[in-house]
Amino acid sequence: MNKRIILYSAALLTLVIASCKDKNAFTISGTLSNPGKVKKVYLLEADSTRINMVDSINLSEDNKFEIKHTSPFANLYKLRIGSSIYDVIAQNGEAIEFKTDLADTTHTYTISGSDESGKIQEFNKLSNLYGDKTAKIANEYQAKAEALGHESDSLMSIYRPRFIAAQSEYGAATLKFVNDNKKSLAALYAALSLDQNKYEQQLVAYADEIKGTFAGNPAALQFVKQMELAKPISVGHKAPEFSIADANGKQIKLSDYKGKYVMLDFWASWCGPCRAEMPNVVKQYAAFKGKGLNILGISLDEEKGAWLTAAKQMNMGWEQASDLQKWGGATERLYHIEAIPANFIIDPQGNIVAKNLAGADLEDFLKKTFNKGE
Repeated sequence: MNKRIILYSAALLTLVIASCKDKNAFTISGTLSNPGKVKKVYLLEADSTRINMVDSINLSEDNKFEIKHTSPFANLYKLRIGSSIYDVIAQNGEAIEFKTDLADTTHTYTISGSDESGKIQEFNKLSNLYGDKTAKIANEYQAKAEALGHESDSLMSIYRPRFIAAQSEYGAATLKFVNDNKKSLAALYAALSLDQNKYEQQLVAYADEIKGTFAGNPAALQFVKQMELAKPISVGHKAPEFSIADANGKQIKLSDYKGKYVMLDFWASWCGPCRAEMPNVVKQYAAFKGKGLNILGISLDEEKGAWLTAAKQMNMGWEQASDLQKWGGATERLYHIEAIPANFIIDPQGNIVAKNLAGADLEDFLKKTFNKGE
């Protein structure tokens, strides 16, 4: 056959195959090895708040299945096969091929026909790697603590830094994946796995870059909206000015602390985690107030007596103020306080330099800030 005719025939075949694809739906065609008792495959759809089952199909006699579904936007789906879950990112017009062996305890699978599904598979491998690493550290600690018969500070001093280091490695690897794949929906789902408090700056910047990229996707829309709200009170931005009354009704302004370091500490007498963390805050204040640390406590109490009694009981020897309106106070709304304890550390120029630090993280930050040159 003439070479030119062969090339023409190949091109024609490609066009025919492409024209057979349904542009108004996507299909997932799968083949299972060793399905055992599995008779059905379920398609789950992930939106911004929950996972919904949207379709199911019985396996054929030769252990194959095909699911066809319509979606107005590219989205994350999950195939539930027996007790296993497999991530797929699909959009209309795609013909996705899926294969797995249910006897494989590593849940390895192959997927083609969807570049985004390949990307989410790549991220899941990364996530599982670090998940296994942190689980191993936690299990080692637990086993040694059980052998001792009690929790151990000395053991914690060994295993906590290892656990934190593994989490930091995961964060760095995930951020690299996000930055390498910014226009991929898989990068969005990777970003959503990060601790917003720790990586807020990077997530705010990423949200700015992808604004309008994933049209219609509810997870993307909610993420961008959330980061837009967080941006004015994120690290690196000017802290919003406010005025709030102290116990005597005197107005305290943020600008009263201009030229000084101040930590805004949001708490309440009824907040258990706040009370648990407060001894550490008292300790850090004692260590660093002589070096320039100021604290303004902002209580979410509604009863003045409960607020002031708790402040005295916990030896909070710094300025206190409150709107006495719980979550509805003007200062709380300005700083988007949705959970406590919460804090913002503001530098002498009025910039937010850290937020929501607790325990050893708070101490480490204060040491780096106030012990420079020592």
